[in-house]
Amino acid sequence: MILEIDKNMEYGNEISSSPTFTSSSHLSNGFGSENHVMEIGPDPENLSLSKLSACLENLLVNQEYESYNDAEIVVEGNVVVGVNRCILAARSPYFHKLFQQQLEGGRKPRYEMSEMVRYGLVGHEAVKVMLQYLYTGRIKASPRDVSTCVDSNCCHVACGPLINYALELLFASATFQIKELVLLVQRHLLNIVEESLMEDVIPILVAAFHYHLNQLLSTCIERVAKSDLNNVCLEKELPPEVYGKIRSLRLELELVTTESDLVLEKQIQRIHKALDSDDVELLKLLLSESNVTLDEAYALHYAAAYCDPKIVNEVLSLGLADVDLKNRRGFTPLHVAARRKEPLVLVALLNKGACVAETTPDGRTAIDICRRLTRAKDYNENKKQGEPSNKDRLFIDVLETKMRSSESENVGVPSQEITYDLHMKLDYYENRVSFARLLYPAEAKVAMEIADADTNTCKVVLNESATAHTTRLHLRLLTLFKTGINHHLFRNSAVFSIN
Repeated sequence: MILEIDKNMEYGNEISSSPTFTSSSHLSNGFGSENHVMEIGPDPENLSLSKLSACLENLLVNQEYESYNDAEIVVEGNVVVGVNRCILAARSPYFHKLFQQQLEGGRKPRYEMSEMVRYGLVGHEAVKVMLQYLYTGRIKASPRDVSTCVDSNCCHVACGPLINYALELLFASATFQIKELVLLVQRHLLNIVEESLMEDVIPILVAAFHYHLNQLLSTCIERVAKSDLNNVCLEKELPPEVYGKIRSLRLELELVTTESDLVLEKQIQRIHKALDSDDVELLKLLLSESNVTLDEAYALHYAAAYCDPKIVNEVLSLGLADVDLKNRRGFTPLHVAARRKEPLVLVALLNKGACVAETTPDGRTAIDICRRLTRAKDYNENKKQGEPSNKDRLFIDVLETKMRSSESENVGVPSQEITYDLHMKLDYYENRVSFARLLYPAEAKVAMEIADADTNTCKVVLNESATAHTTRLHLRLLTLFKTGINHHLFRNSAVFSIN
């Protein structure tokens, strides 16, 4: 989806419905009874402005002009972007005020984007598009690698990466008081709110609230109020003022009904607060004193969305929660975890038998959810050996591996295989896993936990019979083999290819 300049805009908070003007004009000469139309050729003034725009663009795109930049902005990922203070100060009141500070020590001043933008992160690509507009007056097409997801079935009209990119552009343009760009992004978000998944409307609503975009805010509030998102989720993720408005609107629409429902809601809130405070003992006490169960409170869903991974493990260890229970929206805890993309939560659910093939009412699996939230840039990024891995790619790889695991679980080791061959195979897989831990620590940790390989160590047992010894070697080999399968993302390295 490409963000393009819409000329139906006027300055102000709301969007105008003024007529659209095209680049070619037609005038009537007024002679006779017929209207003779004369087409105007290229406007010299427009040509001059276009040339000026192209020249200023060199400061951004041409390395030969980098030395003329007199300041730097550090954006997400510690990427340094050179800027020209003269141009930015003339185009933005915010930068005009910021750059009034004198140059210290003859060095280029450096500004941290994270310190300037109060709400949300702004990536390198969004900063470059914003600077392009300030320098040239033109909007570049949305960079595809950060505005498209890796779901092959998505049309990329309202997927997670596109919304996040638009919000980054909004954060930057609103902070730096670039009103035309704010209006443009607001128009774009208004066009996609109705097509977005309900979960993706929440960050749009929060941004509209913080930056006082009243038209966008009212549209989002109306859609959320009529949705099936529960009040627990809304209270957790929305500013109190916004949640209060939605709550009142739902009461008016009679979406919150009887007094008994309110009593049940308070009991569920106590359970969720116990989870928030990491107090499992309090959780047990609340369960014993009320008629509300973990499943009725959707406690595992809540923990998967908001709590520390260790709390997810502790809730699962109680043995009182259905790991594949669907909430009122038809989501299992694994679906919820797919939106959060925390590997340790994923491991906890999978180790308790969570079904990867379960679908939401609209037919999406946990893999589909994760793919629709993952940028092409992140998924295709090649990390150097030993560097922290991208959680998005790791999450998708683990889920896809688990989906295929039914085929591999039946893979056994022939019983007639001699002990010598078992030791040879064990050495191979032990070495492979050791290399994995060294070169790909994040992936190795997740794979080892899923296969439970650390606990199934191959220790020497005295007075062990030959049959028991062979059986133990078989078990260890199968565990390591499963670990290797979970490391299928090592396909980029020949050392870890599975024969």
